[in-house]
Amino acid sequence: MVSLEFLVTSLIVVLIPGTGAIYTVSTGLVQGRRASVFAALGCTAGIIPHLMATVLGLAAVMHTSALAFQALKYAGVAYLFYVAYATWRDKSAFAVDETLSGNSAVALIVKAFLLNILNPKLTIFFLAFLPQFVPPGTSEPLLEFFKLSAIFMVMTFCVFVAYGFLAHAFRASVIESSRVQAWLRRGFAATFAGLGANLAFSEK
Repeated sequence: MVSLEFLVTSLIVVLIPGTGAIYTVSTGLVQGRRASVFAALGCTAGIIPHLMATVLGLAAVMHTSALAFQALKYAGVAYLFYVAYATWRDKSAFAVDETLSGNSAVALIVKAFLLNILNPKLTIFFLAFLPQFVPPGTSEPLLEFFKLSAIFMVMTFCVFVAYGFLAHAFRASVIESSRVQAWLRRGFAATFAGLGANLAFSEK
């Protein structure tokens, strides 16, 4: 049985705004609710490689290997700075367009996926956090681990979609003001750059 402690702790972790949440919010503002769902889906899918790395023992290797951790960390830093630069340079209006082509949807998912897959702290999170909630002496610990991971991913998806929909609710006022658009664009760019700098200077 899943403990209340796990649910509350996981919800707190998911609710804390991070790279994925910021990306989903910006997508909800710029491209609408449907796009934010794809962004949330990509962020959630980005959790899977970290989960598999933990199961396969790669997380333990990365946890003990400074070189492996630093390599993944700086790849994530570089991508975050790229996203910040692209956001800063994009001066297109926040036009209302609820229709998304297949390619656009895929691009949103891939971008969100990369944002999460290049975050080494997620792997460390799965290594250090989830195993604590696997009941000791359980007959199928791996199955229990996957169950907890699935709950965490569903929670992540739902919270991120809520973030995207909430952002969309304020979209009309954003679209009507070019000044607000400019400040939001700069704000999101600065946020991504800040997240990249934070990751760059973070320790294990």
